[in-house]
Amino acid sequence: MSGGIDSTLSAYLACEAIGKENVFGLVLPSATTPAEDTEHGIKIAQNLGIEYKKIAIDGILNEFLKMSQLDENALAIGNLKARIRMSIIYYYANQKNYLVSGTGNKSEILIGYFTKHGDGACDMEPIGDLYKIEVFKLSEYLGISKAILEKPPRAGLWNGQTDEDEIGMGYDLLDQILYLYAEKDLKNTEIADALDVSVDDIDMIITKIIRSEHKSKVPESPKKTIL
Repeated sequence: MSGGIDSTLSAYLACEAIGKENVFGLVLPSATTPAEDTEHGIKIAQNLGIEYKKIAIDGILNEFLKMSQLDENALAIGNLKARIRMSIIYYYANQKNYLVSGTGNKSEILIGYFTKHGDGACDMEPIGDLYKIEVFKLSEYLGISKAILEKPPRAGLWNGQTDEDEIGMGYDLLDQILYLYAEKDLKNTEIADALDVSVDDIDMIITKIIRSEHKSKVPESPKKTIL
Protein backbone atom coordinates (compact mmCIF):
# COMPACT_ATOMS: atom_id res chain seq x y z
CA MET A 1 0.00 0.00 0.00
CA SER A 2 2.37 2.67 -1.29
CA GLY A 3 -0.27 5.39 -1.48
CA GLY A 4 0.03 5.44 -5.28
CA ILE A 5 -2.66 4.84 -7.84
CA ASP A 6 -1.53 1.34 -8.90
CA SER A 7 -1.48 -0.22 -5.44
CA THR A 8 -4.69 1.62 -4.54
CA LEU A 9 -6.55 0.28 -7.56
CA SER A 10 -5.17 -3.22 -6.92
CA ALA A 11 -6.43 -3.06 -3.33
CA TYR A 12 -9.88 -1.89 -4.47
CA LEU A 13 -10.10 -4.74 -6.97
CA ALA A 14 -8.95 -7.31 -4.40
CA CYS A 15 -11.67 -6.22 -1.99
CA GLU A 16 -14.24 -6.33 -4.77
CA ALA A 17 -13.14 -9.81 -5.86
CA ILE A 18 -12.72 -11.66 -2.56
CA GLY A 19 -14.05 -9.37 0.17
CA LYS A 20 -12.21 -6.99 2.46
CA GLU A 21 -11.98 -9.62 5.21
CA ASN A 22 -9.64 -11.63 2.97
CA VAL A 23 -7.31 -8.74 2.05
CA PHE A 24 -4.24 -7.70 4.06
CA GLY A 25 -2.24 -4.56 3.29
CA LEU A 26 1.33 -3.60 4.11
CA VAL A 27 2.57 0.00 4.28
CA LEU A 28 6.36 -0.13 3.99
CA PRO A 29 7.90 3.37 4.00
CA SER A 30 11.56 4.31 3.98
CA ALA A 31 13.29 7.59 4.77
CA THR A 32 12.81 8.71 1.14
CA THR A 33 9.09 7.90 1.07
CA PRO A 34 7.08 11.15 0.98
CA ALA A 35 5.04 11.45 4.21
CA GLU A 36 1.96 12.08 2.07
CA ASP A 37 2.33 8.66 0.43
CA THR A 38 2.51 6.85 3.77
CA GLU A 39 -0.53 8.74 5.01
CA HIS A 40 -2.43 7.87 1.83
CA GLY A 41 -1.50 4.18 2.09
CA ILE A 42 -2.83 4.01 5.65
CA LYS A 43 -5.96 6.02 4.83
CA ILE A 44 -6.79 3.80 1.85
CA ALA A 45 -6.47 0.67 4.00
CA GLN A 46 -8.70 2.23 6.65
CA ASN A 47 -11.29 3.41 4.11
CA LEU A 48 -11.44 -0.06 2.57
CA GLY A 49 -11.76 -1.60 6.01
CA ILE A 50 -8.93 -4.08 5.50
CA GLU A 51 -6.43 -5.32 8.05
CA TYR A 52 -3.04 -3.67 7.53
CA LYS A 53 0.35 -3.14 9.13
CA LYS A 54 2.92 -0.35 8.78
CA ILE A 55 6.58 -1.36 8.90
CA ALA A 56 9.44 1.08 8.26
CA ILE A 57 12.18 -0.68 6.27
CA ASP A 58 15.11 1.60 7.13
CA GLY A 59 16.43 -0.62 9.93
CA ILE A 60 16.74 -3.58 7.56
CA LEU A 61 18.12 -1.38 4.77
CA ASN A 62 20.77 0.25 6.94
CA GLU A 63 21.96 -3.09 8.33
CA PHE A 64 22.34 -4.40 4.80
CA LEU A 65 24.27 -1.34 3.65
CA LYS A 66 26.51 -1.45 6.73
CA MET A 67 27.19 -5.16 6.20
CA SER A 68 27.95 -4.84 2.47
CA GLN A 69 30.42 -1.94 2.88
CA LEU A 70 29.98 -0.94 -0.76
CA ASP A 71 29.96 2.56 -2.19
CA GLU A 72 26.43 3.92 -2.23
CA ASN A 73 24.59 3.77 -5.55
CA ALA A 74 21.12 5.33 -5.72
CA LEU A 75 19.75 2.85 -8.27
CA ALA A 76 21.13 -0.20 -6.47
CA ILE A 77 19.75 1.06 -3.14
CA GLY A 78 16.38 1.75 -4.77
CA ASN A 79 16.23 -1.80 -6.09
CA LEU A 80 17.28 -3.12 -2.68
CA LYS A 81 14.39 -1.26 -1.06
CA ALA A 82 11.95 -2.90 -3.48
CA ARG A 83 13.40 -6.34 -2.70
CA ILE A 84 13.29 -5.78 1.04
CA ARG A 85 9.65 -4.81 0.74
CA MET A 86 8.83 -7.91 -1.29
CA SER A 87 10.63 -10.15 1.20
CA ILE A 88 8.46 -8.74 3.98
CA ILE A 89 5.32 -9.10 1.86
CA TYR A 90 6.04 -12.74 1.06
CA TYR A 91 6.85 -13.45 4.72
CA TYR A 92 3.37 -12.25 5.69
CA ALA A 93 1.82 -14.11 2.76
CA ASN A 94 3.49 -17.35 3.86
CA GLN A 95 2.38 -16.85 7.46
CA LYS A 96 -1.22 -16.14 6.44
CA ASN A 97 -1.39 -18.60 3.55
CA TYR A 98 -2.28 -15.69 1.25
CA LEU A 99 -1.37 -14.86 -2.35
CA VAL A 100 0.64 -11.74 -3.19
CA SER A 101 -1.08 -9.29 -5.51
CA GLY A 102 1.15 -7.42 -7.92
CA THR A 103 0.57 -3.75 -8.64
CA GLY A 104 2.24 -3.46 -12.04
CA ASN A 105 0.41 -1.93 -15.01
CA LYS A 106 0.94 -2.83 -18.66
CA SER A 107 2.92 0.33 -19.46
CA GLU A 108 5.52 -0.37 -16.81
CA ILE A 109 5.64 -4.11 -17.40
CA LEU A 110 6.33 -3.65 -21.12
CA ILE A 111 9.29 -1.32 -20.58
CA GLY A 112 10.59 -3.18 -17.53
CA TYR A 113 9.93 -0.30 -15.16
CA PHE A 114 10.00 -2.46 -12.05
CA THR A 115 12.58 -4.20 -9.90
CA LYS A 116 13.28 -7.81 -10.77
CA HIS A 117 12.46 -9.95 -7.71
CA GLY A 118 11.20 -6.76 -6.09
CA ASP A 119 7.89 -5.08 -6.96
CA GLY A 120 7.86 -7.31 -10.05
CA ALA A 121 7.45 -10.42 -7.87
CA CYS A 122 3.86 -11.53 -7.27
CA ASP A 123 1.39 -14.37 -7.62
CA MET A 124 -1.08 -12.44 -9.79
CA GLU A 125 -1.10 -9.14 -11.63
CA PRO A 126 -4.66 -7.74 -11.54
CA ILE A 127 -3.92 -4.54 -13.49
CA GLY A 128 -1.18 -6.02 -15.67
CA ASP A 129 -3.22 -5.66 -18.87
CA LEU A 130 -4.15 -2.03 -18.24
CA TYR A 131 -2.09 0.81 -19.66
CA LYS A 132 -1.43 3.61 -17.17
CA ILE A 133 -4.07 5.79 -18.81
CA GLU A 134 -6.59 2.97 -18.30
CA VAL A 135 -5.51 2.66 -14.67
CA PHE A 136 -6.44 6.31 -14.17
CA LYS A 137 -9.78 5.87 -15.95
CA LEU A 138 -10.79 2.79 -13.95
CA SER A 139 -9.65 4.42 -10.70
CA GLU A 140 -11.76 7.48 -11.44
CA TYR A 141 -14.74 5.26 -12.28
CA LEU A 142 -14.37 3.44 -8.94
CA GLY A 143 -14.35 6.75 -7.07
CA ILE A 144 -10.76 6.67 -5.87
CA SER A 145 -9.78 9.92 -4.16
CA LYS A 146 -8.64 12.87 -6.28
CA ALA A 147 -5.66 13.18 -3.95
CA ILE A 148 -4.46 9.84 -5.38
CA LEU A 149 -5.50 10.55 -8.97
CA GLU A 150 -3.78 13.94 -9.14
CA LYS A 151 -0.54 12.99 -7.38
CA PRO A 152 2.48 12.47 -9.67
CA PRO A 153 3.30 8.74 -9.94
CA ARG A 154 6.44 8.04 -7.88
CA ALA A 155 8.14 5.13 -6.17
CA GLY A 156 9.94 7.19 -3.53
CA LEU A 157 13.11 5.16 -4.01
CA TRP A 158 15.18 8.33 -3.66
CA ASN A 159 14.39 11.95 -2.86
CA GLY A 160 12.55 13.82 -5.60
CA GLN A 161 12.06 10.74 -7.77
CA THR A 162 9.06 10.62 -10.13
CA ASP A 163 8.17 7.85 -12.55
CA GLU A 164 7.83 10.06 -15.61
CA ASP A 165 11.20 11.75 -15.04
CA GLU A 166 12.86 8.38 -14.69
CA ILE A 167 11.14 6.93 -17.76
CA GLY A 168 11.96 9.99 -19.82
CA MET A 169 8.46 11.00 -20.95
CA GLY A 170 4.89 11.34 -19.75
CA TYR A 171 2.53 8.37 -19.56
CA ASP A 172 0.16 9.86 -22.14
CA LEU A 173 2.81 9.67 -24.86
CA LEU A 174 4.34 6.46 -23.54
CA ASP A 175 1.03 4.61 -23.71
CA GLN A 176 0.42 5.70 -27.29
CA ILE A 177 3.87 4.51 -28.33
CA LEU A 178 3.45 1.18 -26.56
CA TYR A 179 0.01 0.61 -28.08
CA LEU A 180 1.22 1.23 -31.63
CA TYR A 181 4.36 -0.86 -31.14
CA ALA A 182 3.05 -3.78 -29.08
CA GLU A 183 -0.50 -4.10 -30.40
CA LYS A 184 -0.43 -2.57 -33.87
CA ASP A 185 3.08 -3.82 -34.71
CA LEU A 186 4.14 -0.52 -36.28
CA LYS A 187 7.79 0.29 -36.98
CA ASN A 188 9.61 3.09 -35.19
CA THR A 189 9.36 5.51 -38.13
CA GLU A 190 5.65 4.76 -38.57
CA ILE A 191 5.00 5.45 -34.88
CA ALA A 192 7.02 8.67 -35.03
CA ASP A 193 4.99 9.88 -38.01
CA ALA A 194 1.67 8.89 -36.44
CA LEU A 195 2.40 10.70 -33.17
CA ASP A 196 4.50 13.53 -34.62
CA VAL A 197 7.45 12.84 -32.32
CA SER A 198 11.10 12.11 -32.98
CA VAL A 199 12.30 8.65 -33.94
CA ASP A 200 14.82 8.95 -31.10
CA ASP A 201 11.98 9.04 -28.57
CA ILE A 202 10.46 5.92 -30.10
CA ASP A 203 13.82 4.14 -30.18
CA MET A 204 14.37 4.98 -26.51
CA ILE A 205 11.17 3.17 -25.55
CA ILE A 206 11.76 0.22 -27.88
CA THR A 207 15.24 -0.17 -26.38
CA LYS A 208 13.71 -0.29 -22.89
CA ILE A 209 11.34 -3.04 -24.04
CA ILE A 210 14.11 -5.14 -25.56
CA ARG A 211 16.60 -4.70 -22.73
CA SER A 212 14.06 -5.58 -20.04
CA GLU A 213 12.64 -8.74 -21.64
CA HIS A 214 14.66 -10.89 -19.22
CA LYS A 215 12.63 -9.49 -16.31
CA SER A 216 9.48 -11.24 -17.46
CA LYS A 217 11.00 -14.57 -18.44
CA VAL A 218 11.81 -17.71 -16.52
CA PRO A 219 15.63 -17.91 -16.26
CA GLU A 220 17.08 -19.95 -19.08
CA SER A 221 19.00 -23.20 -18.58
CA PRO A 222 21.45 -24.82 -20.96
CA LYS A 223 19.96 -27.84 -22.74
CA LYS A 224 21.43 -31.25 -22.19
CA THR A 225 23.27 -32.82 -25.10
CA ILE A 226 22.29 -36.41 -25.72
CA LEU A 227 25.18 -38.45 -27.03
